[in-house]
Amino acid sequence: MSHIGVTISSVSDWSTATSTLTETPMFAIYLTVTLLASALNGAAAIANLVGHDYPKTEADRNRVPRSWVRPLGMLLGAGALGLLAGFVVPVVGTLAAAGLVLYFLGALGAHVWAGNFRLGAWALFFGLALAALTVNLAYHPIAYR
Repeated sequence: MSHIGVTISSVSDWSTATSTLTETPMFAIYLTVTLLASALNGAAAIANLVGHDYPKTEADRNRVPRSWVRPLGMLLGAGALGLLAGFVVPVVGTLAAAGLVLYFLGALGAHVWAGNFRLGAWALFFGLALAALTVNLAYHPIAYR
């Protein structure tokens, strides 16, 4: 029996169609947050690795040796690439996001230790790392059971 072009037998497929529709906004949020976090951390990594003045100035302000700027840039780059790898291997993306959260908690410690309370950029990067971790855990809950 059909009703407006939908057969009764296909009504059982509505649950699949509905679950796909409800997952679409979550996927969009996951994709947007992850790409944004990856792009900004990747840009920061490049700035550190090429020797841009901004990371050097921040290192001086926070009493971090300049010799640490490149290794810290490599950590940022690893986090950015790990977030992208998470699209293929979800646990890698989650671990990368968790690593970035820890990285920025360490950065907060360096800021506080040095008495540098200019935390605008830190808040942006930490918030994005935390958001990336949150959406990774929310979008891939099966992987962590």
